[in-house]
Amino acid sequence: MMLAFSNIFRCHRLIQNPVRLLLVRNWHKEPIPVSWEKPEIGWTKLNFDGSCKGRGGKGSIGGVFRNHKAEFLLGYAESIGRTTSTIAELSALRRGLELVLENGWTDVWLEGDAKTLIDIIVRRRQVKCTELQKYVSHINLIIPELNNCVMTHIYREGNRAADKFAQIGHQLEKPRIWWHVPPDEVVSIVDEDAEGKIILHAWILYVELNQAYGDHRTE
Repeated sequence: MMLAFSNIFRCHRLIQNPVRLLLVRNWHKEPIPVSWEKPEIGWTKLNFDGSCKGRGGKGSIGGVFRNHKAEFLLGYAESIGRTTSTIAELSALRRGLELVLENGWTDVWLEGDAKTLIDIIVRRRQVKCTELQKYVSHINLIIPELNNCVMTHIYREGNRAADKFAQIGHQLEKPRIWWHVPPDEVVSIVDEDAEGKIILHAWILYVELNQAYGDHRTE
């Protein structure tokens, strides 16, 4: 279900501590079936993703536009240098929105796999980092120019095409755009999305340990 920007989202505060992460399967929750969904007639859907290898490591972005027939319209990928995962995600969204304006798409469904962006963009959660504020401000200037815009979160299993473009971005020396025909690495994913392939999202229990306290979260 698509969620409008006026909807209320629960805020998840990010707490950064020097911790070790243990990944343990949580068998108390059933896997969730995930599939990519087509937009409505007349709408264009953007799936975007940012990639960052290591904290403060090499970043890249990618995204893919498709119509109500699940037809590939445009894909983009770019290496953005050293950055953080949140800035990579915001950069991927910002670049996608810039392409939205350049192509004259006015009814747009935005979808990514970073829940943090829902808080920042939809709920307008305040960010203290100056660089983050710059990206958020630019995004918030573009969105009002569209006739209709909704944003949703999807588990990574439903965002595979955008993820693949972001991975391609790591290999590029300069930004690249694909029109109408996706690169070979993405063709099978686009076809599977169009067919409505369902992939199970397994719940993972993240156990965070440090010297002061123990905590856990699921995703």
